[in-house]
Amino acid sequence: MAKHAVLSSGAKMWKSLTCAKSELRLDLTLACGQSFRWRETAEGHWTGVFGGRVWTLAQTDDSLWYHVYENQDRQVEVGGGKRRTGVPVQIGSKTERFKAALKDEEEKPDQTSVQNEEEEMLRDYFQLNVNLQDLYKEWGAADPHFAHIADTFTGVRLLRQDPAECLFSFICTSNNHISRIQGMVERLCRALGAPLCHLDQTSYHNFPSLFALADDSVEESLRELGFGYRARFLQQSAKQILDTHGLGWLNNLRGVPYRQARDALRSLPGVGTKVADCVCLMSLDKTDAVPVDTHVWQIAKRDYNYAAGTGQKSITDKLHRDIGDFFRKLWGPYAGWAQSVLFCADLKRFQHLKEMPPVKRRQKQEDCEKEIMAACKKTKIKKEKNTRSARHKKRKTLV
Repeated sequence: MAKHAVLSSGAKMWKSLTCAKSELRLDLTLACGQSFRWRETAEGHWTGVFGGRVWTLAQTDDSLWYHVYENQDRQVEVGGGKRRTGVPVQIGSKTERFKAALKDEEEKPDQTSVQNEEEEMLRDYFQLNVNLQDLYKEWGAADPHFAHIADTFTGVRLLRQDPAECLFSFICTSNNHISRIQGMVERLCRALGAPLCHLDQTSYHNFPSLFALADDSVEESLRELGFGYRARFLQQSAKQILDTHGLGWLNNLRGVPYRQARDALRSLPGVGTKVADCVCLMSLDKTDAVPVDTHVWQIAKRDYNYAAGTGQKSITDKLHRDIGDFFRKLWGPYAGWAQSVLFCADLKRFQHLKEMPPVKRRQKQEDCEKEIMAACKKTKIKKEKNTRSARHKKRKTLV
């Protein structure tokens, strides 16, 4: 059975790209309620799905390490037929074996182009073209409270998710909390998404297509899986997109102004202002979208003495707009990014970071980095040995 990759094992192929922790903290970014597909599968190792692939990520102070697993449905042509990768084919003569081996080699994708594609996917997903350190300086200069929080919560970066996955994941967030949402999204993917691979005791699936979500049987199936009233919203929204707008509509919203995109999303069943703003910010490139829920409202009142709406019990459209405008004026065109830092800092799961003395926090990070660096060196040595051994066995096979 295939296992989750860890740097210390040395058995898997790891790649890396330059990325400082001040630009990206995996533990904060992947667990703060933006995406619900990531789990910490070993200390400092995060496994999740995006772009139709399963990834494990880890990081040192200046590098982002990644391993991409082979999908189980990958097939190669052999002798005019198809077989799954890794399944032996019975071929009689040495000549046939030699030809088959050559064909396998020819059909393998160029490793350099694969690595370039994977790196580009990571850069796009984490929006690494945006200089986060410069933004933190700008926000800190304009906002003393942000400057105080920023020292502990560095590297909180906005993901650029697939718009469909982001939309239907956030429809599940209504009256919900992060751990329960994660469970719902995983059940949704297992029920309707294509299988990708199986690691240890965990099956990973792609996010369902719009066609799968729009099927008439989906509402009843999802109700049986515990989705409640959200089941109807998921199925009806998918059907409305396909029937009224077409398959490329969500992606095309990246090219329209923020308020136009938000209003378009609000026409869908189960999509209110907050969900629409989350989708705008986390998948549609609207950096000034500021999602407002009760957490953000409390932050505005507690930390910024925001007085508007104090007599209200719920967040109206006007209050949502006014709080958003308040933060947009304070933080500028990337206000949504700044809001995500404060939202992350307010989550219960991260309160221990505030209580930890700065010296102890840095020491813990340094110890973790030393372990990963030692694992990287071990991995490199084993990879070199395995590569030499594989080349030797291959030459013997072809003789």
